[in-house]
Amino acid sequence: MVYFIYFLIIVTFVDTFSQLPIMSPFAQGLGASAILIGIIIGMYSFTNIAGNMISGYYIDRKGVKGILSIGLVLTGIVLIMYAYVSTPGQLLIVRFFHGLTGGLLVPAAFTYLANNDSGEKKGKVMALSGAGVGLASIIGPAYGGIISSKFGPGYVFTSIGILMIVTAVFAFFILPEKKVVAEKKQSTAAKGVIWELCRRPGLVLSYVGAFSLMFSQGIIAYALPLRVEGLGFDSSLSGILMSTFAITSTLIFILPTNRLYDRFSFALTMMAGLLILSMALIMLEFATMQGLLYVIMCFYGVGFALIFPSMTALVASNADASERGKAYGLFYGFFSLGVVAGAFVSGLFSETPFGVFTVGAVCLVLGVSGLWLYNRTSAQKAA
Repeated sequence: MVYFIYFLIIVTFVDTFSQLPIMSPFAQGLGASAILIGIIIGMYSFTNIAGNMISGYYIDRKGVKGILSIGLVLTGIVLIMYAYVSTPGQLLIVRFFHGLTGGLLVPAAFTYLANNDSGEKKGKVMALSGAGVGLASIIGPAYGGIISSKFGPGYVFTSIGILMIVTAVFAFFILPEKKVVAEKKQSTAAKGVIWELCRRPGLVLSYVGAFSLMFSQGIIAYALPLRVEGLGFDSSLSGILMSTFAITSTLIFILPTNRLYDRFSFALTMMAGLLILSMALIMLEFATMQGLLYVIMCFYGVGFALIFPSMTALVASNADASERGKAYGLFYGFFSLGVVAGAFVSGLFSETPFGVFTVGAVCLVLGVSGLWLYNRTSAQKAA
């Protein structure tokens, strides 16, 4: 069963990553302005937050299987609707519903994974889930960029939508129900647990890490395709570059290097990864040669590999089984909020003298500094 859960993670993130190289040019081709492109990209992640919250609440009360199956079917239907979009306004509406339905999926998949007692250490389990994400980020951008350049973006969305619906059928029949019977604290579960989770030091680190990682991804999603086209390269290169960072991170996930997640502090590896991402963004600001872009994206992949398993393991380690639905719902809420912020900042600074990649790098460095101080203070208080 655990392997099917990894497959679900791959399918879910293929949907997300396939959009990265095509959404900016797609919106631009429909006549959207620079600011509107940022809003369109961010809309998915904005409504994704609501989907994450709904998913987390439902999981802890009713179980995982129903919300996962419903989310897959609805997301598949919404994806097919992209093929019929002809104006920026219509695209914005479809993005709204895509984010809402897509937000139901990831908390459910990771709750299944965290609650599955396989005997493996959490760091290694989350590294393998990271390998699934990495594989999706290899397949997704390359598939989206290449198929879109040859047949148009409608083919990308329709094919992935059909895959989602087919996967929903398999999930319904293969997966057992994973309903956790929580202690009878319904009043506090409804009101107090969310606030308590947001104050728990280990979860705060994971939530800020999730926001920071996807803030950089939001900048990449907005700025890299436009940067590639601005340098005169083929539009499919942006998808290949995104797959390059994914190949790098996936190799780190599946090779013996995945032992480092259980050897070092999750907080330490996460902060090191964020610093690497900030350096990669700075380098993207000034790179003009195609070969150098590949090197930078490999470097970016190392940072991604250090962050993703570390922050997901922090959630699994700092939340009980009865509250993991909400914990992962919040986690992926911050995940989505980071993309919104990254896309918004990109649109805001795209027509100013400040470089978008440089602004993103400065924000990441400030975020890491805050995390380091918070982690140090929390450790001193615990001692």
